[in-house]
Amino acid sequence: MTEVRGTLPKALWPGVKAWWGQEYTKHPEEHKMVFELDTSEKNHEEEVELAGMGLASVKSEGASSIYDNLRQGPVTYYTHLNYSLGFIVTEEEFDDNQYEKVAKARTQALAFSFRTTKEVVAANILNRAGTSGYTGGDGKTLLATDHPRMDGGTYANRTTAYADLSEAAVEDLLKLIMKAENSVGFPIALMPKRLIVHPDLAFDATRIVKSTLQSGTANHDVNAMKEMQIFSEDPMVYHYLTDADSWFITTNAPNGLKLYQRKNRVIRRESEFDTDNLKVKGIERFSVGWTDPRGVYGSLGA
Repeated sequence: MTEVRGTLPKALWPGVKAWWGQEYTKHPEEHKMVFELDTSEKNHEEEVELAGMGLASVKSEGASSIYDNLRQGPVTYYTHLNYSLGFIVTEEEFDDNQYEKVAKARTQALAFSFRTTKEVVAANILNRAGTSGYTGGDGKTLLATDHPRMDGGTYANRTTAYADLSEAAVEDLLKLIMKAENSVGFPIALMPKRLIVHPDLAFDATRIVKSTLQSGTANHDVNAMKEMQIFSEDPMVYHYLTDADSWFITTNAPNGLKLYQRKNRVIRRESEFDTDNLKVKGIERFSVGWTDPRGVYGSLGA
């Protein structure tokens, strides 16, 4: 859309007391608290699972040892996408605009659009965690009960039936995390980090995790999650989740949810010779996804 003088007619004359709508306090960059950040200098990145060796066996006297080796598992691809947005201002509108604040607001709005775009794109990994067609390197959606292991078994990062957020539902997911195994079925020390919820669940999440006694009951049992210091980080409200019932638990699994920054945001401006229109545009390139589904456990609500 080209900004002509008729687009902001009030900006052509002195007398406006205040221009409003562009100065709200912004949320912090929430994706940085959910995704592991990395950089890239290529068109795409590949992350390949390595399956470990099996159990050692008893060696009889004089017999040969049993030999094993690492094996290659699924490959996850991160293809970086280019995001672009801009605006055009005519020379007349630029010359006649009486308010420096309005002129600056365009660039600020452009930067805010890019900031929000990255948050939405990143959060959509969780928003589509159970949506058919959005699959990872192992061919499964992010949340699944049958992620394949290299030894022929499977593992789950969700319960068989989705459940609304509650103390019992959180404990069920925590039990899955405690029983986590690697790709050959060996127990691993997977630890929960943070409970992530939609804004509608903010108060329930805080009560469930941080209450001294059990939340929502009349008994005096301790809050086991708090007593055991299960979570290393406080609950987080993720403002870009679209399902009010969805909630997630991130873990310490490396290479879980990831965001690759291929090119930082750049704002460019130049004038067209024929029209004298001023063009301003931004460009940023990144990719988001997940490599190891053990990086997040969750539920989409009952």
